[in-house]
Amino acid sequence: MNKVVLLFFVIITPFAMAQKLNSPNNQLELKVGVNKIGRPYYSLLYKNKAVVETSFLGLVLKQTNTLAADFEIKNHAIKTVNEKWNPVLGEQKEITNHFNELTVELFQKTTQRKMNIVFRLFDEGLAFRYEIPAQEKLNYFVISDETTQFALTEDYKVFWIPGDYDSQEYVYNETKLSEIDVTKLDMNNGIGMKGPMAKSRIQSPVMLKSPSGMYVNIFEAAVVNYPIMHLDVDTSTFLMQSHLVPNAIGDKAYLQAPANTPWRTIMVSDDARKILASKMTLNLNEPSKIEDTSWIKPMKYVGIWWEMHVGKATWDYAGSQNAQMAQDAELKPTGKHGATTENTKKYIDFAAKHGFDGVLVEGWNVGWEDWFGNWKENVFDFVTPYPDFNVEEVKKYAQSKGVKMIMHHETSGSVANYERRLDRAFSFMKKHNYDAVKTGYVGKIIPRGEWHDGQTMVNHFNWVVERAAEYKIMINSHESSRPTGVHRTYPNYIAAEAARGNEFNAWSVGNPPAHETILPFTRFLGGPMDYTPGIFEIKMSHYDAAKKEQVHTTLAKQLALYVTIYSPLQMAADLPENYERYPDAFQFIKDVEVDWDDTRILEAEPGDFVTIARKTKGKETWFLGAITDENPRSTEITVDFLTPGKKYKATIYQDGKDAHWEKNPKAYTIKTIEVTAKSKIKLNLAAGGGTAISFFPL
Repeated sequence: MNKVVLLFFVIITPFAMAQKLNSPNNQLELKVGVNKIGRPYYSLLYKNKAVVETSFLGLVLKQTNTLAADFEIKNHAIKTVNEKWNPVLGEQKEITNHFNELTVELFQKTTQRKMNIVFRLFDEGLAFRYEIPAQEKLNYFVISDETTQFALTEDYKVFWIPGDYDSQEYVYNETKLSEIDVTKLDMNNGIGMKGPMAKSRIQSPVMLKSPSGMYVNIFEAAVVNYPIMHLDVDTSTFLMQSHLVPNAIGDKAYLQAPANTPWRTIMVSDDARKILASKMTLNLNEPSKIEDTSWIKPMKYVGIWWEMHVGKATWDYAGSQNAQMAQDAELKPTGKHGATTENTKKYIDFAAKHGFDGVLVEGWNVGWEDWFGNWKENVFDFVTPYPDFNVEEVKKYAQSKGVKMIMHHETSGSVANYERRLDRAFSFMKKHNYDAVKTGYVGKIIPRGEWHDGQTMVNHFNWVVERAAEYKIMINSHESSRPTGVHRTYPNYIAAEAARGNEFNAWSVGNPPAHETILPFTRFLGGPMDYTPGIFEIKMSHYDAAKKEQVHTTLAKQLALYVTIYSPLQMAADLPENYERYPDAFQFIKDVEVDWDDTRILEAEPGDFVTIARKTKGKETWFLGAITDENPRSTEITVDFLTPGKKYKATIYQDGKDAHWEKNPKAYTIKTIEVTAKSKIKLNLAAGGGTAISFFPL
């Protein structure tokens, strides 16, 4: 999997003064040292301009001395790595991992303890982490805090969501750093379960833009056996400090030396496109631990899902949809249950007819009548179907049509129950020919008192992926902690939700038109997202005249999302009958690929617009997606990413002249032209609109 070309040199010397390190292209400069009382610090410059001023580093240990002061620097080591590797699934065939690394060995004089801080400078940013080597004076220890600082220099524009321990499903706010105030947010936003929050605590990744046009992104990578990092913001000084999500008794992490924290990352550029193109997060994760990856396949799928969100069907057999029926209530079918054998066969037929790989079925298993809101432990057993869902019959029918089934495991937050039953659930999947599962974690966590973003749950999410790999099962997690590139290490972690998805448009205030232009700069930096695009019937009044909810995009933008949102697992989320009414637009969803040899970020501005082109894995076809926020946009792109000398048929799916995300969302036009690498194409995007283009060689 990995092709390695190392340019490697090491310098090891003791030093007392600040040490400097430059990025490979010399545009970033790092300074590292300790101050008079032995506090480690760093600062970062980009093109000789301060990005992060002197910021202190350290760990606070429970019931013992902190690892934050009284240090001296014993040694340092510098090395350069330049290697290439090939992801199993991804946005490009080959990834370059090129950085300069500085390891600073610290010695705490009063305790005789050792701690290393490792810094890596890539062309696009800085990463650093704490490493606790094996030592006599420190073995088992508890992290009660982390004092990592990011001292920003200006009152940046910032795209942020609250630092909620339990949910990332918020609309992004666009303010200045000085204006961050969680208490001013409207919390009537459709999120069913919210965790603790603080006035100026926000989640990472956080995207920032300076008044001078510099883009900064603060995030983390390779979160393993450690809680998720949020950020406490001093709105007057613009200082950010790490805030680790606690466990049920207030501790942050239990570790044993040798141990290390996740990487803290700071991406910097004066070109927003370079933030999106960065593979720094992936590069900071370990290579794949799965030797045989031949069973890990991209998937385009349909499923019994959206019909429940729009009120046409229910998850539960009894058809109540209230999730809290009395446990001893007699379950009488009402005809609204979605996951029936007959309905599943219709989706299988649709998938087979139109070339989709899989079918997801939610609500197939007993327990949906009473599963949410009561901190109930034993809800689902993951193996018992409702009376109207014949697992064996569905299996044989799907096999006869060449379609794979996708399992659904909603845990209702009862992780203890899921872990007890996991092996039996995975064995059941393999017996019935399911190679992928969508997991869900709606509700308060059991073990009680734990949070979705704490160390216990991070370990659970990672452990489920590891266990699934033993069964050759792919994971698509929903309501999990947000990904941090761990899918490099376990490429069967094919997708996740961990952000505000498309379903919020069906029954809440929805997602504003800018939402999908912000996600590439935030959530997507950690890994692929199962956003569930492709909704054609935009307004929910299509199902009920009294409903005012709607998707906040045009139909053409829903097509473009298949390119701007990277995921090797992509759902055509609307109902089959809705696609059959628009076969010409549906053709793009049928054509678009989900695994890529190359990706080009053509245009990008967080909160405003994104234009991306991708080349199909192993083919000469390309696909382009362009999206905008609530403002209409006209632009012209050069298609010089195409192979020189070749002619291509470009099919352009675009907003109609009078299209508007709210007033006229389904207005679209389709045209076909012939292009070469020298051609230019004008794009006219409606308010909340988009353009999708397929390029097939002639």
